[in-house]
Amino acid sequence: MSRTRIKICGIRDEDAAVAAIEAGADALGFVFVRSSARYIDPADAWSLVSALPPFVSSVGVFMNASVDHFCEVEETCPTTLAQLHGGEDESTVRQCGPGIVRGLRFHPDTIDADLARWDAIDEVDAILVDGSAGGEGTTLDWNHLARTIEPISKHIILAGGLTPNNVTDAIRVVRPYAVDVSSGVEREKGVKDPELIEAFCDAVRRADLD
Repeated sequence: MSRTRIKICGIRDEDAAVAAIEAGADALGFVFVRSSARYIDPADAWSLVSALPPFVSSVGVFMNASVDHFCEVEETCPTTLAQLHGGEDESTVRQCGPGIVRGLRFHPDTIDADLARWDAIDEVDAILVDGSAGGEGTTLDWNHLARTIEPISKHIILAGGLTPNNVTDAIRVVRPYAVDVSSGVEREKGVKDPELIEAFCDAVRRADLD
């Protein structure tokens, strides 16, 4: 099995970005949702994104943004990928694509249909499955998800309540392409902890040894 990729989301300052890079993160997420405690102004984000080393990806995170607003942000801070984490429909996703990570909230009654819906959209590069609307530290039923993703062709990113203490088990059950963490590596809401970031990345690598 290939190694599990790691995204550290909610990066807001240089210290957090450096900590994530030094710990071996593959991608850094920048939240462009004003209501979020992890919001970063696109111009400030660009000062961090433009300094990323080769092979470290940037992900802009949006929720229910209009296509016009999406384009405005992308002009200020172009990112490798864009994560749409709200109620965006197929038309919006196609207009914002390609290079889209489609965020879903896991619900056992709808997850099959939700995955199939976005698996069919060419502009979607990966599907992120979260336990909440995002950044709330809510876990989901890993065993149920593992069964559900078997027929899906898109890369699956696992999120929702992941921490250094549980991500190894989560990967062993789900075997996702990547994992995404935000609150699980914070010492307080919106403030990343370098030691927790390092511990999280180490825990992911342990899972990959299986």
